[in-house]
Amino acid sequence: MELSLGSNGKAPNALQVADFIRERIRRGRMVPGQRLVEVEIIRQTGASRAKVREAFQRLEVEGLVEIEEYRGASVRDAGIDEVRQIYQCRAALEGLCAAQFITNASAAQRSELVEIQRQLDACVEERMPEQFGRLNMMWHRKLIEGAGNEIAASLLERLHVPIHRLMFESFYSTERLKAANADHHRVLDAIMANDPVRASAEMQSHIGAGLGVLSLIHEEVLA
Repeated sequence: MELSLGSNGKAPNALQVADFIRERIRRGRMVPGQRLVEVEIIRQTGASRAKVREAFQRLEVEGLVEIEEYRGASVRDAGIDEVRQIYQCRAALEGLCAAQFITNASAAQRSELVEIQRQLDACVEERMPEQFGRLNMMWHRKLIEGAGNEIAASLLERLHVPIHRLMFESFYSTERLKAANADHHRVLDAIMANDPVRASAEMQSHIGAGLGVLSLIHEEVLA
């Protein structure tokens, strides 16, 4: 049984419940097509039925949840065309953040980004794809945080949720890990050289490469 969000004596609000569900979608614990059972969410969070339903409505607006009459809520799936558009938006926004990180990030944030990269290098060497995936998310978030662009960060928070899961075990194959990590180093090199134009271009190239891999996996699934 999971710890209740209301364990501090206060029942969670709809925003907290939405965060709870969103994080489980992000981590693949709730998958596309899966029904979201109100009773289970209430048990897991300690929220009221009204707050759970409000959370579903919030997530429907974000495009993460689909609510159907007589069937209730379920995790929404996305086709490859939608995924392509998501990655195109990510490329533009994260490219902007990479450039803005150079001028807005603190010395501590720069050091933290370098340290996460060091850990990513170790994951590649030791072939630890799951840990790489977690650190990869941290690396991107740290860069976005250091950029100091709250609007871009808010938009990217929605775009980062993997509503389209095409077997991420394949996505993080050994060769893909090496390629993604090499991309990170090119972005980081541009940042450390204080070159915003190159940092933006390298980040956009990195995101584009990720889309290319997902497209290939999609074709293999359909073959």
